[in-house]
Parts: sequence; C-alpha cells; structure tokens
Amino acid sequence: MNGQLIKSQGSMGTAPVFLAAISTILGAIMFLRFGFAVGNVGFIGTLVIILIGHAVTIPTAMALAEIATNQKVEGGGEYFIISRSFGIIPGSAIGISLFFSQAISVAFYTIAFAEAFRPVFAWLAVTYQFTITDARIVSLPAVILLGVMVITKGADVGIKLLYWVVGVLFISLLLFFLGSTDYTKVLSYHNFIDTVEAPNNFFLVFAICFPAFTGMTAGVGLSGDLRDTKRSIPLGTLTATLVGMLVYIAIAYKLAVSASPADLIGDQLIMAKIALWGPIIPIGLACATISSALGSALVAPRTLQALASDDILPFRPLAAWLAKGKGPSSEPRNSSIVVFGLAVLFVMMGDVDFVAQVISMFFMVTYGSICLISFLEHFAADPSYRPAFRSKWYISLFGAIACIWLMFKMSMPYAIVSILVMVALYLWISYSNPDRRGLASIFQGAIFQVSRQLQIFLQKSTRLSTEERWRPSVVCISSHSFERLDAFNLLRWISHRFGFGTYIHYIEGYLSRESVAVSRDVFQRLVRLTAVSHSNIYVDTMTSPSYTTAISQLAQLPGISGKENNLILFEFSREHQEDLNDIITNFRMVAASDFDICILGSTSRNYGYHREIHVWITPDDYENASLMILLAYIVLGHPDWEEGEIKLFASFPSNEIDEQKERLLGLIRDGRLPISAKNVELIPADSGTSRKDLIATQSRDADLIIIGLVSEALFHQKEKIFEGYDNLGNILWVNTKNEIQLSREETTESEEVVPGEDDGSVVVVAPEETTPAV
Repeated sequence: MNGQLIKSQGSMGTAPVFLAAISTILGAIMFLRFGFAVGNVGFIGTLVIILIGHAVTIPTAMALAEIATNQKVEGGGEYFIISRSFGIIPGSAIGISLFFSQAISVAFYTIAFAEAFRPVFAWLAVTYQFTITDARIVSLPAVILLGVMVITKGADVGIKLLYWVVGVLFISLLLFFLGSTDYTKVLSYHNFIDTVEAPNNFFLVFAICFPAFTGMTAGVGLSGDLRDTKRSIPLGTLTATLVGMLVYIAIAYKLAVSASPADLIGDQLIMAKIALWGPIIPIGLACATISSALGSALVAPRTLQALASDDILPFRPLAAWLAKGKGPSSEPRNSSIVVFGLAVLFVMMGDVDFVAQVISMFFMVTYGSICLISFLEHFAADPSYRPAFRSKWYISLFGAIACIWLMFKMSMPYAIVSILVMVALYLWISYSNPDRRGLASIFQGAIFQVSRQLQIFLQKSTRLSTEERWRPSVVCISSHSFERLDAFNLLRWISHRFGFGTYIHYIEGYLSRESVAVSRDVFQRLVRLTAVSHSNIYVDTMTSPSYTTAISQLAQLPGISGKENNLILFEFSREHQEDLNDIITNFRMVAASDFDICILGSTSRNYGYHREIHVWITPDDYENASLMILLAYIVLGHPDWEEGEIKLFASFPSNEIDEQKERLLGLIRDGRLPISAKNVELIPADSGTSRKDLIATQSRDADLIIIGLVSEALFHQKEKIFEGYDNLGNILWVNTKNEIQLSREETTESEEVVPGEDDGSVVVVAPEETTPAV
C-alpha cells in the first residue's frame, strides 16, 4: 500500500505550500479577536504576544525545513516526518492526534465562517423582521458544499479556489490599512500602552490569540503532491511564517492608532469601521475562515491516508480502503469522506470551544515534536542526516521547551488532557503493533553520542586521577548462558547499582557465515534475557577457536563505563566440572593482567531463598577480605536480597584469637558495614578440624558462600582446592591482585566498637545506613 504514495509524481510547486500556510495563519482570529488583544494588553503587549508565539512557530518552521531537506517527505507531511524520525509507533500516536486536530479544524473554521454572516442576520431582522439565531443555517451547508468540492474535484480545484480566496483576503487587508478614523490626530506613547481599565490576564489573551500563529505547517501536508519537496517546503513555510508575523504586527499597530481600547473590545468587527470600505471585512473574514477550512480539508485526508498506508490502524480492511488513492497523484478521496463526515458531526454539535482548545494543544505537541527531532538529529551525528538547510540546535531546543511551557501556560487542564490522550494512543498502538519501532529508539543516536563523550571524559579523568577509588567493572564469560543462570544473576546483582557488568557468551569455533548467524541468534536471546530480568548488564557474544584465545581477547575488552574492566568472573558447575580445567589453565594469564578474579561454582540449589551470604576469612587470605566483604555488600543491595543478611566467619588458631580479633575489628571499622553482633563470629580452629569441615558445618544452609582464593594454593592444588564442599550451595572464590582499601577518614562519634562475649564474637555498633567508601 505504501508504494502508492511513494511512486506518485507530484505536480505542484512552492505557491500551494505558501498559500495553504498563509491562509491558515491569517484566519478568523485575526478579524474577530485581534482587536480584543490590543484592547486588553495594548500594542506593546500584543507585540510581545506575537513575538512569543513566533518563538515557537519560527523554530518549528526552521526545523521542518531542515528535516524536509534531508529526506523525501511523502504523503502525510508532518506525520511522515515525525513517524520516520521518531519511529512508527510514537509517530503514529502523534499523527492520529494531528489528524483529528486537522479534521476538527475544518468544522471549527466553518463555524467561524458562519460568524461573518452576523451582520447579514442583523440586517434581515431589521429590514424584514426575519430573525436568525442559529448560525448552523450557514455553517452546515457550507461544510457540505466544501466537502463535495474537495471529494469530487480533489486538491487541484481546492488549490485553484485557494488562489481566489487568498486574493480576496489580501484585498481586505489592503483596504483595512488604507482606511482611517478620527481617533488619533497626533501619535503619542499612550497609543501603544493604553488598555481597558480591567484587562484580562496576559496569558488568557495569549491563549486566545496563539492559534492565529499555528498554521505555518499546513502546506507540509501537500508534500506528496509537490514536484520538489526539498525546495517547496522550506521556502513556502518560512516565507508564510515571516509574512504572517509582519502582517500581525502591522494589524496591531493599525488597531492601536485607529480605535480606543474600549471600542476594540466592544466590537469584534471593529476592523470594518476602520477599513476604507467596511463590507470588505466580513467578506475577508468569510474568505479567511473558508480558506483555513479549505487548507485543513486538503491536509487532513492526506495525513489519514499516510496513517492507513503504514498499517497502523487495527482494522485492516478499513485501513486498505482509507489508503486507496485515485488517479496518478493518489488523491485521498476515501479519506476525504471520513474527514468531512467528522466535520459535519462537529458542525452539528455547534459549540466546539472545548475541542478548539484541545486542538491547540495537539498542534503544540506536533510542533514540539518537530523541534525535538531537529534537536536530537544535531546531537546524533548520523552520517545519513545531511539537510540542505540547517537550523541551529539551540533554536530547536528553545522551540521544544517553549511548546511545553506554553501548553501549561495556556491551559493546564487542556494540556493534561492532551498528554493523557497521547499516552493512551501510544499504548493502544504499541499493543496492536508489538513488532514496530517504539520509544526505545527515539533517542538512540543522541544517547550514543552522549555515551561516547562520557566514556572519553571518564577515560581521561582516570588517567589524570591519582585517587584509588575502586568500583567493580566486571566481565563474565560462559558458554552455558542458557543452561546455568547463576553467573548471569550474580553479574546482574553486582551491576544493579554499584558496579558495571559485561556478559560474554563464548562460542567455540572460527569466524564464518554460519558462526555469525549463530552469534546473532544467541545475542538476541541474551538481549531478551536482560529485558525479562530487568538487568543493567551489557551482553555480547565472542567466537574464538579456543578458550585461551577467548580469555586473551576478553582481557583486552574496553569497559562499557569508560573505565577499564577490573574483575573477571568465571563459572563452572560443581556437579559437572568439565570447564574447571580451562579456568585453572588460564588463571595465571588473567592474574598477570592485573585483574581481580572470581570463580563461581554453582549447583542445582542455585541461590536458595536469597537470605544468607556467608563470608569466610582466614589468616592466609586477608588481602582478599576487603573484596569479599564488598562483593557481599553489593549483592545484598539488590532487591532480590531485600531480606538477606551477611554473616562473617573468621577461623583462626586458638592462640591467635585476640590478635586476629583486633585486626578484624580494624577491617570492619574501616569498611563501615552494618553487621550486627550475632552476624560476626570468630571461630577458634583446632588442629583436628579443617576449614572445609567448618564451612560444611556452619554454612550448610547459606544461599551464597564467599571464600578467599590464594593464587599459590591454586597453582599447587589445582582442582582439589574446589573439592570437599559437597551438599553446599553456590560458592564464590575471590582472588584480588591488589588489596582493596575500604576506608574512611575517621570514626564518627555515633559509631562504637566493643568486644563480644566469650564465644569470640565481635560487636559493631554503627549507624543503620552506612555505605563503604571505596
């Protein structure tokens, strides 16, 4: 279906873009409510309103021109730009709201068109005693006739009519500027600041007048019918925006010097009393409103047609019918029927004040989105983004922020309603199209650039810094990612808040077409695993002919945080130890690279109930103690271990208990760990009991056991050092190259260390919330 829009060859030039935009900008509010603005806030205040309004519209026009000169803008105009930049799902959510605002605008402008006949109604009542109170006698036939013309004749006839309408509009403005009154004989500063005695709030006046400035994107909806989109959209849109701003400034000045503030507020057709020929103003009002209605009537069907062509709508037969075009230019006849059906419905309702305010909010959402796209594209540094016309990033950012700010300034209730409707549309479309591109990719390019700059900054700061502040940056390798999740979960807990984790799935073999396909499939499975586990792990795959070459590559991987990796995590199954020999063989190479090393021995018990972490310390592995305690603390910080606790066991010969107690007290004090008296135990070790027997007795119900690993012992005992722990849960062996200092400057008065009872326990009295300074 989309090919119908892409293959169509447009025939229009720049003039239709300019006319559609300027006819919407110079609309009903210019004739009916601009005198109200000058009467309430004066010429200076009105000038400020014009400038603030164009602080949104000019950045939007520039952003629109920039995006349009980078890519071919197909049918749908604003919707096409937003959906192809933001992604189909968020773009279509904005597109649907944009469509409704455009379609309902047809009704809104038609109702305003009927207001031009109020003088005629008054004349009929005076002359023929024929009273007409319901303006729908004009608006309903008008919208029906307009619909018949657009549906049967298409955009070409609409554009021809647009030329005549805009011509009359400018004639009415010319006669208005040529007119004069006796109000001002000599100009003074009072003409520019005078207001009525009790003027309305500035932002209320702004909210009433702002829709007058919001028509500059109307011509973009004709993008599918243009010969040269990259030229016509920027030139037509920017020209209409600037011309409209100048015209509004001139009208405000003319009103300020031609009538008193009271007259400006009291007569909504005051321009007729100022003009050289008064009747031209109601005629101009009729032309302005019908031209705005016509502009919306030409744009709305093309937006709906583009939405249907993208297969976003859940009702496929209806979408196919709406996407169907007629003729070589794929004229959206079917979509036009829907647009005018909605217009007739809202015209029959009569009062569309509520809808009109929500329409303004939806337009603000659209303009803010366009400015945000332009801003993000500046920072994404995408090589494919090479627009012929470039705005400035700070102009686009200002436009996006101004849109949000003005939405809430104009009307907070309507702003909230608009945002809630947008969220509901997004959720509905996401549910109906689960495979489409969503919000996750909106800021991808900009985030990549921010991440790159942060990594470079961190790398430079690390090189210049002399402080040793350790933070775990862990890289784990395993070929059993989907058979054993223990290593993945441990890495998930470490990288939850305090650390950074990289998980590598090892694929044995040489790089080939087949291995690349396998690698991509495994990678997608890993990404899904990180998504369902809500983890902060960076995942990847590595294909290498041997485990040793894979470890060599792993040791050279850059850290994802901008800091170098400092800890490597190995894993093996204690029930099937076929991977253990490879780990021991490559241990010396990894240790020589100044990495801390952890080896996880998992069992079918996994991590039990996540209640107890037992840390075992001996005199031989004091250098590992700090890292062991720190890892226990980090794991305990994950929500999965919310009800968990750390128990610290220290086993020493009986004759060394007092000495080792003082040494352990200093370690705990410097670490500032919230360990209660019952959770720290010194165990005198007699000559007949081995450490493995003590661990088997004391930690048989532990969910995770952390034990120090001495390099020399591993080289000497090899596999035997991991044996003798039957019937225990998961065990983490820890080896550190350099002892990690868990220190603080001084002991606070609220912290006190006291000896325990005769069982050798140590009591640490500390504040409840403490964090180790690493």
